Amino acid sequence: MKLRELLTNVAVIEISGDSPVEIKHLVFDSRKVEKDDVFFAISGTMVDGHQFIDMAVERGAAVIVGERLPENFSEAVVFVRVHDSSIALGQMAANFYQRPTEKLRLVGVTGTNGKTSTATLLHGLFLLLGKKSGLLSTIENRIGGEVFPATHTTPDPVRMNALFSEMVKRGCEYAFMEVSSHAIDQNRIAGLHFAGGIFTNIKHDHLDYHKTFKKYIRAKKKFFDDLPKGAFALINSDDKNGAVMVQNTAASVHTFALKKPAAFKAKILENSLQGLHLQIDGLEMHTRMIGEFNAYNLLAVYGAAVLLGEERTEVLTRVSQLPPAEGRFDFLVQKEKNLTGIVDYAHTPDALEKVLETLKALNREKAKIITVTGCGGDRDRTKRPIMAKIACEMSDKLILTSDNPRSENPDDIIREMEAGVPAESKSKVLSVTDRRQAIKVAVQLANPGDVILIAGKGHEKYQEIKGVKYPFDDKEELKICFEG
Repeated sequence: MKLRELLTNVAVIEISGDSPVEIKHLVFDSRKVEKDDVFFAISGTMVDGHQFIDMAVERGAAVIVGERLPENFSEAVVFVRVHDSSIALGQMAANFYQRPTEKLRLVGVTGTNGKTSTATLLHGLFLLLGKKSGLLSTIENRIGGEVFPATHTTPDPVRMNALFSEMVKRGCEYAFMEVSSHAIDQNRIAGLHFAGGIFTNIKHDHLDYHKTFKKYIRAKKKFFDDLPKGAFALINSDDKNGAVMVQNTAASVHTFALKKPAAFKAKILENSLQGLHLQIDGLEMHTRMIGEFNAYNLLAVYGAAVLLGEERTEVLTRVSQLPPAEGRFDFLVQKEKNLTGIVDYAHTPDALEKVLETLKALNREKAKIITVTGCGGDRDRTKRPIMAKIACEMSDKLILTSDNPRSENPDDIIREMEAGVPAESKSKVLSVTDRRQAIKVAVQLANPGDVILIAGKGHEKYQEIKGVKYPFDDKEELKICFEG
């Protein structure tokens, strides 16, 4: 593709010329630049890409896109100055792949909790409805039934548009994706065309990045601010910030709720370990999924499907057949000792509280709840004592352990969590740094009928320590302990 085609809809401040070459790749890592590539100098949170313009030129870049251009222009290279390189990258990536999301009905899901489940359930629902669809999620990316590895909640714009382009080539009509606050703030979704957006909820999270809750809300809101006219915005009206999200949107606004009046309304008739019995818009359905949080997810999925033109009764029939997303309230049963094990991705205070509330509500036999949890390193430190306090107050026994310590010392993270444990509750808290050993201890402490919650990592198949990802699967570890 020629440069002028790439610059369609891009707000250019200044351009030094026009490159006659056929552009091969769009690159924002100077180490990966090859001859005839476009290099984007991104002002990142950790590194400023403008420092590497000379390296990109030396490696043969045909075009440099940046916010500040060098004083000495090389005649062999075209320099394009823009207001924001990250926005230009998204727009040019869309152009490079022939604007694939304009050929799909793309729905984005944002919020603190429920993004993965809602996007995954939507993808599964539309496959059951006989529609070809794609998925971008924390767990995995899918084109139809084929799985592609996921490395970020929202991939970079080049990878993302390449995936959407492949979906179009394979005949997909729909696509569903998680939209993280980081991706919104970093303009990773610039250039995408959305048919709709879903807001699940917003709670305490990612303050290591956004610094304040106000900025976190603002990042989420920007997604809805940028939705085009003709799209829909479906919000959880039980969340007090739901209305804030759509204050300035051009999209048509619709609501879903369990507690307040809403366009899509549900009532929980029964909630047990056998599943949920729901009434949605006057129609009853049963699902194997458990807990109020899943009722919200299913209601959002139902509402979005109806807004996309699907028939209500058929949607509810298919929704009742959907399995839960991996690592979201996954449970195992050890029949000999009558133990129930739950593996869940809950890694925020709100998510952990919701999972424990669900377990307590379902615990009609008043069995003990043993929780194993930790907090990730190099992430929001303020939530560490909060999560320990919640887990301690809502569990009969708490084992604090490692999550993904990353560059931090796991013992330091655990100490920060321990600070949230009330003095009168310290006797029911253990600290076991090794996560594998912590799971073993939980099983050893359990008596017949008890429930063991392993929280924080869910679907993840690794543990990140000092820059290395070691194989580790909470569900497999629990299964080994149950079988041992």
